[in-house]
Amino acid sequence: MEMLEPKSITVPEIALIAATRGAIGFGAGLLLAGKFKREKRKLLGWTLFLSGLASTIPITMRVFGKKKASAN
Repeated sequence: MEMLEPKSITVPEIALIAATRGAIGFGAGLLLAGKFKREKRKLLGWTLFLSGLASTIPITMRVFGKKKASAN
């Protein structure tokens, strides 16, 4: 079994990852909360949840697909 090399992640990448996690969490919270009318809550909740989820795929591919710079 091959061991994975540790990856370095920049501060902007961490912020982007955190923002997508926040959107997913906020969207899920809206879906479960009773603060808005049902239709608005569903629309906002699903929009945030799905956009956060959809943005996770390219971010993950970028972060884990990085090649280490070779020291020549």
